[in-house]
This record gives sequence, structure tokens and C-alpha cells, in this order.
Amino acid sequence: MDDQNKNLILATALSFLVILVWFVLFPPPEPTEPAPNAEVAATETGTLGVDAEVPVQVGEATVVAPLAPEEAIANAPRVAIDSESLIGSLTLTGGRLDDLSLKAYRDTLEEGSDLVRLLAPIGTDHPYYASHGWVAAVGATADQVPTASTEWQIESGETLSEGNEVTLVWDNGAGLIFRKTFSVDEHFLFTVTQSVENTTGSEIALRPYGLVARHGEPEQIGFFIQHEGVVRMSDGSMEEINYDDMPDLTTDEGRIEVEENGWIGFSDQYWMTALIPTPGRDFRSTAKHANDIYQIETVYPMVTVAAGASASAETQFFAGAQEWEVIRGYQNDLGIDRFLDSIDWGWFFFLTKPIFAVLHWLNGLIGNMGWSIIGLTLIIKALLLPLAYKSYVSMAKMRELQPEMAKLKEAAGDDREKLQKGMMALYKENKVNPASGCLPILMQIPIFFSLYKVIFVTIELRHAPWIGWVNDLSAPDSSSLFNLFGILPWDAPAPESILSLIFIGIMPIVLGISMWLQQKLNPAPTEPTQKMILAWMPWVFMFMLGSFASGLVLYWIANNTITFIQQYAIMRSQGFKPDVFGNILGRNKTDTE
Repeated sequence: MDDQNKNLILATALSFLVILVWFVLFPPPEPTEPAPNAEVAATETGTLGVDAEVPVQVGEATVVAPLAPEEAIANAPRVAIDSESLIGSLTLTGGRLDDLSLKAYRDTLEEGSDLVRLLAPIGTDHPYYASHGWVAAVGATADQVPTASTEWQIESGETLSEGNEVTLVWDNGAGLIFRKTFSVDEHFLFTVTQSVENTTGSEIALRPYGLVARHGEPEQIGFFIQHEGVVRMSDGSMEEINYDDMPDLTTDEGRIEVEENGWIGFSDQYWMTALIPTPGRDFRSTAKHANDIYQIETVYPMVTVAAGASASAETQFFAGAQEWEVIRGYQNDLGIDRFLDSIDWGWFFFLTKPIFAVLHWLNGLIGNMGWSIIGLTLIIKALLLPLAYKSYVSMAKMRELQPEMAKLKEAAGDDREKLQKGMMALYKENKVNPASGCLPILMQIPIFFSLYKVIFVTIELRHAPWIGWVNDLSAPDSSSLFNLFGILPWDAPAPESILSLIFIGIMPIVLGISMWLQQKLNPAPTEPTQKMILAWMPWVFMFMLGSFASGLVLYWIANNTITFIQQYAIMRSQGFKPDVFGNILGRNKTDTE
């Protein structure tokens, strides 16, 4: 077996090994079953305590069937939220932000699909809300500070929107008057300013806090490539905690004293909530799980309020989509340290970040993510052109050396050592590197993985159309051989069905054809094993990548097409004329000019 055969088998084995490892590490997500309509605790009168100094505020729960969000919202007086990006309400019972949907995002592409709901009130199947308050420290008791069941009054404002604040007030009847002022920007950032006025005649001390709570185990995609759970930054140090690991957190593991800059949030695929204390302030960052509630907290140091004086504390609260441009703006303009890293860029962050930045820039110019992926492919291929040029030049020279290699084989006979020495001398004399053909493939592997990560985790690719039937580049090709790509009057198999792996769509088929045509730049080998491997490879890849996101398949098609053009042009420039049509017809002929 000559070096070309060895290199081909090595490259093939490496490719299959990479794909095998990929499927082991990143298996396709299992279909999620809808939550059963089981009876759950739905009439909680409070939330978890803020830290060890605060008693747990969860009251006795009455087991009833969960309510629809609309029913739960109607059960308490509310203030409407209607901004450019958000719609919902905050409840006067407890003064919580607990009803929030995103105006620009819907659950599915179907017409009339519901808006994506981010926050949900207590009483629903999966309550998810933010609350801000005070911990009694000195001179006040727990019943003298607001609780989760406190009934707040509207002091000013009607509807919370950009430029229109809402202030709530509660007088505890014992000399302390508490206020909460809410404001919201045009995107996803709330500012919550709490104040307390002390008319008791004696000094008191309180600790302001913010918390976000999720009742029950959150719905998850359960895909290894995407982090789901707590993400927090503490004085420059990033930490991720999966939901599955939160029940096992000790107090010391879940609690961090932040000296200067930090934030803490829940990050899911595409969506996030985060508590963001004022940059430059110290606070306690806590993640914990108790009573089947997942909770994150920020607690400020103790504030002393003299008799007749007032004190206030401000916290920002992010609740929305992880839009790259919006989050980057908050990081740069508001000084929220490393907020852009709340997006899960993965281990290859040094590739995923610039890849997405270029993709986002191209989309701003072109206005279509599909064409932007093709443009990104052109840029990547241009950057790798020097390496590709050397590779294809070496391949062309090796083709020219075929007659001399045949003579060496005939002269060496069964003496493999003599053959190897002769071939190495021949390569050295003609300045040919037989391994150079593998370099472009090896360079493509981390780029391929990084682009897959970008397409999977960035919301800009969610429901992003390209052309025709390709209306979601983050999902597999929706066309299918099963119904002849929509000609026959029945639906294609569901994406989670095993049939979808067999009855693939148009784009995976084009991918297989593009790989097959790329092979035809070179004559079919005469060695049977090599010929068989090459013959099967495009079609194996076609089915293996058939269930991948359309955006990734589009990148691979564009990459194969550009590689074909590059290789053809470079080989011709070296005096080697690939007989593409002859190779397709099986003539197995090469000509040199």
C-alpha cells in the first residue's frame, strides 16, 4: 500500500473518529415530553429566604391543579408592562415581576403561535419570577419588612414602559415606609430602586436583596453542547452551575462574596434572567435549591438608617433574549463586566466569538443569515487559501510523480524498506509533502464544531430564514424524501422520528452530491479498498449530517463548492488538468498540459 492509500485511509479514519466522538459527546436531543397535568403546590404565600439570616418564607401549600397563566394573573391586582420589547405585568401582592413575554419571539413558526413567555406567576405549572426586598437586621423584625404576601399600593405611574416609571409604596404601620420604583428600557433591562423611610424615632439596620426563583425543575433541552442553569460572574471569574447540580450545592459552594463587579443569572437556550448589582459595589451572590425551588440571590451589605432618615438601593434586572448586540451594549455602555460571556460560547470561544461577530456583521450588510453563512464561508476559505494552495500544489506534484513511483514499486518488489526510502528520496528531491493534503481537513474540524456551536446557541439564528422552504437555519431541513419534498399529500416524519434519519431533505442530498463531485476532481483509484472508501464516503456523510441544523449543512455545501473551484484552479495552474467528466464516466484518465 503506497503513501497515498495510507494518507487516504488515515484521513478517512480521522474523519469518522471525529464524527463518532461528536455523536458521543453531543448526542441529538431527546424529544421532551409535555409536563403532565399532575397536582402541584400552587398557592405559595412567599419565596425562599434570602440567606441563612432570613427565615424561609414558603407557607403551607394547598395542593391544587395548576392554573393557566391568564387565570393566575387575574387572581391579584397588577400593573401592566408594555415596552418596545416586553409585555406583561407585575403583581401588587409581593411586588414581584412575574408575568413577562417577549414581543419579538414566538414559540414556533406556525401562524398565530404564542409569544415566548419568560416569567410566570405563582399558581401556574412552573412559576418563575423576580422579587426585591429588605432583610431585617437591627431595630426591626421580620414582620416589619415587606414579605411575599405584602399588598403594595400604587403611588405613581400607570403602565410600566420606556420613560414611564411605576412606584409602589407600603407603610408597615410601625414607622417604616417602603417604596419600589420600577423602570424599563427599550430592550430587556429593568431598574429596581428600593427605598425605606424611617419615622420610628430610633436607628434601624436592613439589608437590601434581589432574588429570582423557579419552582420545580425547569424544562430543558438536555443537550450537552448547551449550558442550562446558573451563570455568574464574580470579580472577573465566570462560573456555570447546571440545574442538575444545584440540589447538591453546599452553602459555601453556592455563596460567593463579590468585592467589586459581578452578576448572577439563569441561562437557558436563547433566554436569560440576571440580577445585576450596581458595578463597583460589593454584594453576596448566592445560588441554591430548596423545597423544589431553584433560586439565585444578590444581597447588599447592611444599611443603617437613622431616625428621620431614608436609604435606598438600586439593582438592575435583565429578563429577555440573549441578543448579542443588546448584551454587548449593556456590557460596554453600562460597565456590566463580561456580560457578553453569559452566552455559552463553549471551549472554542476564541473561534466562536469572532465567527459570530463576522456572521452578525455580514447579516447587517446582507439582511439574510443564509447568504451571510455563505459569505462567512468565503472569508474562511480566503483566510485558509495559502494553506490550501500548498496542499493542492503538493497533490498536483504527487500526481506528476505517479510514473516514477510505479517504477520504484516495480524495482523494489517485496522490499518495503527499499520502497519507503526511495519514495522519501523522491518526495524530498521534488519538494513534495505527502501529508499536506490532510492539513485543510484538520483545519476545518474546529471551524466546523465552532460554527455548529454558534448556530445552536445564538438566538440570531433561531427561526432565521434563507430561501424557499428553508425558514429556520437552526433546525434540520424541513423537506423530506418521504413525501417527495412536498409533492405527495402527507407530512414528512417528525424530526425526532427515526424515519427522519432515512428520509432526508434536499440540502443533505445536495451536500452528498457536492462531496461526490469534489472527489471527481481526481481519477478513481485502482486499489479496491481505497476505491470503496471513497465511493461510500459522500453518501455516509449525507445521512450523518442530514439531521444537523440547516445552517451547518449550508456551510458544508458552500465549503465543498468553493473547495472544488479552488482545487480545480490551482491544479490547472500547476499544469495538471483534472478530467472531471471523464472521472464521472469512469474513464479514469488524466491529462497534463
